[in-house]
Amino acid sequence: MKKILITGGAGFIGSHVVRLFVNKYPDYQIYNLDKLTYAGNLENLKDVESASNYNFVLGDIVNGDFIMELFQKEMFDGVIHLAAESHVDRSITNPMEFIMTNIVGTVNLLNAAKHIWKDNFDGKRFYHVSTDEVYGSLGETGFFYEDTAYDPHSPYSASKASSDHLVRAYHDTFGLPIIISNCSNNYGPNQFPEKLVPLFINNIRHNKALPVYGKGENVRDWLYVIDHASAIDVIYHNGKTGETFNIGGHNEWKNIDLIKVLIKVVDKKLGREPGSSEKLITYVTDRAGHDLRYAIDSGKLQKELGWEPSLQFEEGIEKTVDWYLENQEWLDNVTSGNYQKYYDDMYKDR
Repeated sequence: MKKILITGGAGFIGSHVVRLFVNKYPDYQIYNLDKLTYAGNLENLKDVESASNYNFVLGDIVNGDFIMELFQKEMFDGVIHLAAESHVDRSITNPMEFIMTNIVGTVNLLNAAKHIWKDNFDGKRFYHVSTDEVYGSLGETGFFYEDTAYDPHSPYSASKASSDHLVRAYHDTFGLPIIISNCSNNYGPNQFPEKLVPLFINNIRHNKALPVYGKGENVRDWLYVIDHASAIDVIYHNGKTGETFNIGGHNEWKNIDLIKVLIKVVDKKLGREPGSSEKLITYVTDRAGHDLRYAIDSGKLQKELGWEPSLQFEEGIEKTVDWYLENQEWLDNVTSGNYQKYYDDMYKDR
């Protein structure tokens, strides 16, 4: 029976990957390692927590001794590494936390995998999940490809770029069987509401201001999180060792246009005049180092492994809005206490 370690499995993307693997592969033992910070929530996995092939491990990847002991005890066959500090604004206020988790934590996992697997890498795989932000910013045209040069502009993207380089270095130097994917912006159920889509759904619901950076001209490619999980599944099992795959949703939107779509959908669901909540839009000082445009070309993934997104944004956003409005207790729980303080610190008086 294969043992797969999924780091950050209580988080937004990680919980969807854990759920998929637990349900799809009953002959695998799935180990969810999570520190349970503000963004990690075991309520995300209530539907699989009693499954016989699901195991939760509380721990921090920054603790190298703990990680080595865990690998020695469980002898994992594979790693899907999603644990990361991921919010750009937080990386600007506290860069060191990103350095420790995203760089040191990744190296701790690499060292443990290298030590346990030693010279017999047969059937082993270290899958590192990264972001399109490592590539920097695009102009009005063009796309990010797997061989696009790295050009990170925030402490977050720089820390992820560093971890990508280290993962490749362990492959080139030690022969570690690695694979990497870089994805575009994710949206969907269970996302912590500091990110744009759940933040704005929640604020529209409560008639709170919708803080828009600059003029809202920044462009992002949007990927439905369940599609991302399915891509990770395909890449983990079928991708060639040492390769990188870009995962995109083929859904480019200017932030302000996306926000207006969100407003119309949420207003309609709440029985309001569609678009009436546009009065809540509040333009705030632009984020430092804010990249203009991201756009992923995932043609390699489609051509080599046959994956493509199942949803376009309009359908995905309907499903997403429905989920948040139907799970208001979940949203209320994660937006209380420390999150409210953070929100005020980040957006008040900007």
